[in-house]
Amino acid sequence: MAVERLTDADFRASLDGAPRAVVCFCARWCGLCMLFAPRFERLSGEHPHVRFFRCDTEGEPACRSTVTFESLPFFAFYEDGRYVDGFSTTKEDGFRERLEARFGRVPVE
Repeated sequence: MAVERLTDADFRASLDGAPRAVVCFCARWCGLCMLFAPRFERLSGEHPHVRFFRCDTEGEPACRSTVTFESLPFFAFYEDGRYVDGFSTTKEDGFRERLEARFGRVPVE
C-alpha cells in the first residue's frame, strides 16, 4: 500500500476514514526523515491493514499543530481518527515493533 500525503485540507477527513493509521511527520530539510522515507514506504506494503500517511511539518502547519514532538521523524498512531500514541525514531526495528504492538501483523499465508 502506498504512503499517502496529508495536507491541512484533508488531514481530518483522511484520518477519520482510517480505522488504523500511522502518520510520519517529517520535513524536507531533515536528513533522518529522508533516510527513513524508503523504509516507511516499504513497511506500508507489509502492513496493508494500516493506512500510512506522510505530513510535511513545514508545508502543512495545521496538521503539524495537532501533535507535540521534539524531534523528527515523529510517528503518530491513530485509531478511528483519534491520536493514541506517538514517538520519534530512526530505527526500522524499533518502528516495526511499536507498529505491530499497536496494530498487529497480517498473517502470512
